Amino acid sequence: MTPIYVLLGVLALLGLWIAIAYNALVRLRNKVDEAWRGIDVQLRRRHDLVPNLVVAVRGYAPRERETLKELTSARAAAVLAREAGSVEGAESRLTSALAQVSARAERYPELRSSARFRRLQAELVDIEDQIHAAGRTYNATVQGYNTRTRRWPTMMVAGPLSFRPRQFFKIEHAPERGMAQVAV
Repeated sequence: MTPIYVLLGVLALLGLWIAIAYNALVRLRNKVDEAWRGIDVQLRRRHDLVPNLVVAVRGYAPRERETLKELTSARAAAVLAREAGSVEGAESRLTSALAQVSARAERYPELRSSARFRRLQAELVDIEDQIHAAGRTYNATVQGYNTRTRRWPTMMVAGPLSFRPRQFFKIEHAPERGMAQVAV
């Protein structure tokens, strides 16, 4: 009879450990999702700002139709992107288009001196800072989650229960310095 109790005890401990590991993974996955929502909020703020920027630039720089068309197209692609890889690509394209608008604004002194344009540029710089802060939070959370899913013995639970590693977030070609110069 004693071996049965030992076996039942071992199985109970194993079941308890699996439950604890599963709950820890769920908690970490939820934190990753919450951190992603922080990025998403800032990206939506940036998406909402772009039409106002287009209107402001169009009023002072009518010859920049192609630049504004690219910005509008990049915004549309960014709004429609849903999966992590496509979001990063679309947002990098939008960031590059915004940098192009900022660079082109140098040609138009009236535009640069416009209070509306300067306010929009300052707001855009603030949003970019918020995106980067949210990205750092997300990446730190993903690091903890990915480490947990790959560590033994938790990986014995993570794999079979579909806890897949998450990708880090990054946007290439951040134009913050250029925008800050224009906004001053």
